[in-house]
Amino acid sequence: MRDEESTARGLQNQDPEAWAEVYEEYFPRVYRYIALRVGDKTEAEDLAGQVFLKALESISSFKWRGVPVSAWLFRIAHNHVIDYRRTNKAKLHLPLDESLVSTDLDPVSEAERNLDISQVVQAVEQLTQAQRDVIELRFAGGLSTAEVAKVLGKSQGAVKVLQHSALIALRRRLSSGGNP
Repeated sequence: MRDEESTARGLQNQDPEAWAEVYEEYFPRVYRYIALRVGDKTEAEDLAGQVFLKALESISSFKWRGVPVSAWLFRIAHNHVIDYRRTNKAKLHLPLDESLVSTDLDPVSEAERNLDISQVVQAVEQLTQAQRDVIELRFAGGLSTAEVAKVLGKSQGAVKVLQHSALIALRRRLSSGGNP
Protein backbone atom coordinates (compact mmCIF):
# COMPACT_ATOMS: atom_id res chain seq x y z
CA MET A 1 0.00 0.00 0.00
CA ARG A 2 1.12 3.56 -0.64
CA ASP A 3 2.38 5.81 2.13
CA GLU A 4 -0.35 7.38 4.27
CA GLU A 5 -0.17 10.89 2.84
CA SER A 6 -0.33 9.80 -0.81
CA THR A 7 -3.16 7.41 0.08
CA ALA A 8 -5.09 10.27 1.69
CA ARG A 9 -4.47 12.45 -1.37
CA GLY A 10 -5.61 9.63 -3.67
CA LEU A 11 -8.80 9.23 -1.65
CA GLN A 12 -9.49 12.95 -1.80
CA ASN A 13 -8.92 12.94 -5.56
CA GLN A 14 -11.46 10.09 -5.87
CA ASP A 15 -8.74 7.80 -7.25
CA PRO A 16 -10.42 4.39 -7.69
CA GLU A 17 -7.10 2.60 -7.09
CA ALA A 18 -6.59 4.37 -3.76
CA TRP A 19 -10.13 3.54 -2.68
CA ALA A 20 -9.71 -0.09 -3.76
CA GLU A 21 -6.46 -0.40 -1.79
CA VAL A 22 -7.99 1.11 1.34
CA TYR A 23 -11.10 -1.05 1.04
CA GLU A 24 -9.11 -4.27 0.52
CA GLU A 25 -6.70 -3.45 3.35
CA TYR A 26 -9.18 -2.24 5.96
CA PHE A 27 -12.60 -3.76 5.28
CA PRO A 28 -11.82 -7.11 7.00
CA ARG A 29 -10.39 -5.30 10.03
CA VAL A 30 -13.29 -2.83 10.27
CA TYR A 31 -15.73 -5.73 9.87
CA ARG A 32 -14.07 -7.78 12.67
CA TYR A 33 -14.09 -4.77 14.98
CA ILE A 34 -17.77 -4.07 14.31
CA ALA A 35 -18.74 -7.75 14.50
CA LEU A 36 -17.20 -8.00 17.94
CA ARG A 37 -19.04 -4.90 19.08
CA VAL A 38 -22.51 -5.77 17.71
CA GLY A 39 -22.40 -9.58 17.78
CA ASP A 40 -24.32 -10.04 14.53
CA LYS A 41 -22.71 -10.99 11.21
CA THR A 42 -25.32 -9.39 8.95
CA GLU A 43 -25.46 -6.16 10.94
CA ALA A 44 -21.65 -6.02 11.01
CA GLU A 45 -21.48 -6.38 7.21
CA ASP A 46 -24.03 -3.58 6.79
CA LEU A 47 -22.30 -1.30 9.26
CA ALA A 48 -18.86 -1.93 7.75
CA GLY A 49 -20.24 -1.03 4.33
CA GLN A 50 -21.78 2.11 5.80
CA VAL A 51 -18.39 3.07 7.27
CA PHE A 52 -16.82 3.07 3.81
CA LEU A 53 -19.80 4.92 2.32
CA LYS A 54 -19.50 7.56 5.06
CA ALA A 55 -15.76 7.78 4.38
CA LEU A 56 -16.44 8.34 0.67
CA GLU A 57 -19.04 11.00 1.46
CA SER A 58 -16.84 12.85 3.94
CA ILE A 59 -13.42 12.58 2.29
CA SER A 60 -13.64 16.16 1.05
CA SER A 61 -13.52 17.38 4.66
CA PHE A 62 -10.56 15.10 5.55
CA LYS A 63 -7.44 17.15 6.27
CA TRP A 64 -4.05 15.45 6.26
CA ARG A 65 -2.51 16.02 9.69
CA GLY A 66 -0.26 12.98 9.85
CA VAL A 67 -3.09 10.80 11.21
CA PRO A 68 -3.21 7.40 9.52
CA VAL A 69 -6.14 6.69 7.24
CA SER A 70 -6.89 3.66 9.44
CA ALA A 71 -7.42 5.89 12.48
CA TRP A 72 -9.87 8.01 10.49
CA LEU A 73 -11.76 4.91 9.27
CA PHE A 74 -11.91 3.35 12.73
CA ARG A 75 -13.13 6.63 14.20
CA ILE A 76 -16.01 6.49 11.71
CA ALA A 77 -16.57 2.81 12.61
CA HIS A 78 -16.47 3.59 16.33
CA ASN A 79 -19.06 6.35 15.91
CA HIS A 80 -21.25 4.10 13.74
CA VAL A 81 -21.22 1.38 16.40
CA ILE A 82 -22.15 3.90 19.09
CA ASP A 83 -25.05 5.16 16.95
CA TYR A 84 -26.13 1.59 16.18
CA ARG A 85 -26.06 0.57 19.83
CA ARG A 86 -27.97 3.69 20.84
CA THR A 87 -30.76 3.03 18.33
CA ASN A 88 -30.86 -0.78 18.62
CA LYS A 89 -30.77 -1.39 22.37
CA ALA A 90 -33.10 -4.40 22.06
CA LYS A 91 -30.56 -6.21 19.88
CA LEU A 92 -27.60 -5.65 22.20
CA HIS A 93 -28.04 -8.89 24.08
CA LEU A 94 -27.68 -11.18 21.09
CA PRO A 95 -24.90 -13.74 21.48
CA LEU A 96 -21.88 -13.45 19.24
CA ASP A 97 -22.39 -15.52 16.10
CA GLU A 98 -19.56 -18.04 16.32
CA SER A 99 -19.30 -18.23 12.53
CA LEU A 100 -17.73 -14.76 12.69
CA VAL A 101 -14.63 -16.31 14.16
CA SER A 102 -14.19 -19.86 12.88
CA THR A 103 -14.81 -22.07 9.86
CA ASP A 104 -13.30 -25.23 11.39
CA LEU A 105 -15.38 -28.29 10.52
CA ASP A 106 -14.12 -30.61 13.29
CA PRO A 107 -17.03 -30.73 15.78
CA VAL A 108 -14.87 -31.33 18.86
CA SER A 109 -12.47 -28.51 18.02
CA GLU A 110 -15.40 -26.28 17.11
CA ALA A 111 -17.15 -26.96 20.45
CA GLU A 112 -13.97 -26.25 22.43
CA ARG A 113 -13.30 -23.08 20.45
CA ASN A 114 -16.90 -21.90 20.94
CA LEU A 115 -16.59 -22.42 24.69
CA ASP A 116 -13.31 -20.49 24.75
CA ILE A 117 -14.74 -17.67 22.63
CA SER A 118 -17.82 -17.48 24.82
CA GLN A 119 -15.68 -17.18 27.96
CA VAL A 120 -13.53 -14.46 26.40
CA VAL A 121 -16.57 -12.50 25.19
CA GLN A 122 -18.13 -12.69 28.67
CA ALA A 123 -14.88 -11.58 30.28
CA VAL A 124 -14.51 -8.66 27.85
CA GLU A 125 -18.08 -7.56 28.62
CA GLN A 126 -17.07 -7.18 32.30
CA LEU A 127 -14.34 -4.64 31.46
CA THR A 128 -14.91 -0.91 31.66
CA GLN A 129 -16.09 0.72 28.43
CA ALA A 130 -12.69 2.38 27.91
CA GLN A 131 -10.89 -0.96 28.38
CA ARG A 132 -13.30 -2.68 25.95
CA ASP A 133 -12.75 0.03 23.35
CA VAL A 134 -8.98 -0.41 23.55
CA ILE A 135 -9.10 -4.23 23.46
CA GLU A 136 -11.56 -4.29 20.55
CA LEU A 137 -9.61 -1.76 18.47
CA ARG A 138 -6.23 -3.35 19.23
CA PHE A 139 -7.12 -6.99 18.76
CA ALA A 140 -10.28 -7.15 16.61
CA GLY A 141 -9.39 -4.08 14.58
CA GLY A 142 -5.67 -4.79 14.50
CA LEU A 143 -4.71 -1.18 15.17
CA SER A 144 -1.44 -0.06 16.69
CA THR A 145 -1.35 1.72 20.03
CA ALA A 146 -0.81 5.03 18.23
CA GLU A 147 -3.80 4.43 15.95
CA VAL A 148 -6.04 3.49 18.89
CA ALA A 149 -4.94 6.67 20.67
CA LYS A 150 -5.95 8.77 17.67
CA VAL A 151 -9.31 6.99 17.28
CA LEU A 152 -10.20 7.42 20.95
CA GLY A 153 -8.65 10.86 21.39
CA LYS A 154 -6.34 9.65 24.15
CA SER A 155 -2.58 9.68 24.63
CA GLN A 156 -0.58 6.59 23.72
CA GLY A 157 0.35 6.25 27.38
CA ALA A 158 -3.31 6.18 28.40
CA VAL A 159 -4.04 3.53 25.77
CA LYS A 160 -1.13 1.40 27.02
CA VAL A 161 -2.34 1.69 30.60
CA LEU A 162 -5.90 0.77 29.60
CA GLN A 163 -4.65 -2.18 27.57
CA HIS A 164 -2.43 -3.39 30.38
CA SER A 165 -5.18 -3.16 33.01
CA ALA A 166 -7.67 -4.81 30.64
CA LEU A 167 -5.34 -7.72 29.93
CA ILE A 168 -4.68 -8.22 33.64
CA ALA A 169 -8.43 -8.19 34.34
CA LEU A 170 -9.09 -10.62 31.48
CA ARG A 171 -6.32 -12.95 32.63
CA ARG A 172 -7.70 -12.91 36.17
CA ARG A 173 -11.29 -13.56 35.04
CA LEU A 174 -10.35 -16.30 32.59
CA SER A 175 -8.04 -18.08 35.02
CA SER A 176 -10.76 -18.06 37.69
CA GLY A 177 -13.32 -19.54 35.32
CA GLY A 178 -15.01 -16.22 34.50
CA ASN A 179 -15.60 -15.10 38.09
CA PRO A 180 -14.32 -11.60 38.96
